[in-house]
Amino acid sequence: MRGDQVESRHEVDAVVATADGTVLESWGDPDHPVLPRSSVKPVQALPLVTTGAADAFGLGSVELALSCSSHSGEDGHVGPLADWLARIGCSVDDLACGTHLPLAESAAAVLLAAGDPPGPLHNNCSGKHVGFLTVCRHLGLPTDGYLSADHPLHREHVTPAMAGAFGFDPDAQHPGVDGCGIPVWAVPLGHLAAGWAGIATAGPGRRLLDAMAAEPFFVAGSDRACTRLIREAGGAAVVKSGAEGVFCGALTGTGVGIALKARDGARRGSDAAITWLLDRLGVVDGAGPIPLTNHAGTRVGEVRVSDGGSTRAAP
Repeated sequence: MRGDQVESRHEVDAVVATADGTVLESWGDPDHPVLPRSSVKPVQALPLVTTGAADAFGLGSVELALSCSSHSGEDGHVGPLADWLARIGCSVDDLACGTHLPLAESAAAVLLAAGDPPGPLHNNCSGKHVGFLTVCRHLGLPTDGYLSADHPLHREHVTPAMAGAFGFDPDAQHPGVDGCGIPVWAVPLGHLAAGWAGIATAGPGRRLLDAMAAEPFFVAGSDRACTRLIREAGGAAVVKSGAEGVFCGALTGTGVGIALKARDGARRGSDAAITWLLDRLGVVDGAGPIPLTNHAGTRVGEVRVSDGGSTRAAP
């Protein structure tokens, strides 16, 4: 809303489900196939734990949270990642994720003012990629070409973890390419919610979610929705955003999974929807409108959720 006018409208499909696939509540189309993008990073990081790589290199909660992150490229992110790279005997030259300015405007401004170009560690996906290199080092796999779906890292570890968590057949589709270069698979929204519920119950997935809950800054960064919501939930929920308006998460105490997608890919819509949904599930206080301000700080409108009605599971 700007003033009393609807300026933009974002339609969102959303699902709340249990690990066995039971849909507890849904809005829109729960079977809609989506490209989950970075919302599935905790599942892509599962081999870091299941292969023993995390323990072999003495990784703690900070590194595990970074392996699941879309971080802002702040100094607090880049420093630990550089140390982690050195620990596994790799350098930034081994990272194939590409470069972009830090997502944090303050960090980007510092680089620009100094005339320094961004490096691969500023890439929001670099934590995931350092995790991939760690698995390669631990298993003696080549680091060259680790982005490819045919590389043994993906063929034997990451893709099976994804298929197992989300119940899809990799042989039935050809993957797309994510923004950081790795394969991205289409998954029905309900399967995403059920998969997140599954990793929240126990085992290596829960270890990763516990690390995210313990270190929310390293999941995203200052003034980011993931970090804010994990902190506000106080350990009761862990969430992860993905590009093009995707958000997933789980209620860690109950093992309920959440997945949503803004149909137009707008982050504004997905951020508002996940906040509203977590409020509905009783883990944050966020049902009210989000103020919209102009560059002078004057409130000129609001972003709010209009619930068109959900479909609930039969009692």
